[in-house]
Amino acid sequence: MRNVVSGHGGDGLAVEPGDFCGLFQPVPLVFSIVVFGSIVNEGYVNRLDESEEHCIFNRNRNACNYGITVGVLAFLSCLLYLALDAYFPQISSVKDRKKAVLSDIGVSAFWAFLWFVGFCFLTNQWQASKEEDNPLNEGGDAARAAITFSFFSIFTWVSKAFLAYQRFRLGADSALFSQDYMDPSQDSSMPYAPYMNEEDATDTVGTYQQPPAADAFDTETQGYQTQNY
Repeated sequence: MRNVVSGHGGDGLAVEPGDFCGLFQPVPLVFSIVVFGSIVNEGYVNRLDESEEHCIFNRNRNACNYGITVGVLAFLSCLLYLALDAYFPQISSVKDRKKAVLSDIGVSAFWAFLWFVGFCFLTNQWQASKEEDNPLNEGGDAARAAITFSFFSIFTWVSKAFLAYQRFRLGADSALFSQDYMDPSQDSSMPYAPYMNEEDATDTVGTYQQPPAADAFDTETQGYQTQNY
């Protein structure tokens, strides 16, 4: 998503979102895949005397469901804002651009909060897990990976919200988010210079630059006559 500020119209300021979030967007996306992928693949185990599998986090199915749900929704949210970043330069409406950036700030802060809750929840349930519920220690690496990347996701979404806020500040400073902003090239009230071809321009210049006739001094001055020496 290119330059932060690029030429556009008369004022020449147009905010491009890619320098802020485009390259950073895949990071929380990958982290979310790791979290829900780890839980889906190895997050359910059973004891030797059981046929039904239970969540590896203290046999609490809500912990596994929370990790999977948050991971999948965060993944979809990342895809949505990747598409928005790609489409952002095509948005001509100032109000729509402002709404897009503000939604990025709000959504990123919201996901940072959800990941914080998820990290605390999964950590607590993992510590409360009993060894007899998983005697073979199956899925331990997957559980630790889900907890670790939940923790990392907090900072990635906080950073994403901060970058979106910086983009909003830049847009406000450049008057792109001002209600009174109007691209000078689209301002219909701006008067246009009258069309003039080369012949008219030559005649006009010749009219103003033509020296006055010598007889004009005789007609405009009273009693003045040229003296010959």
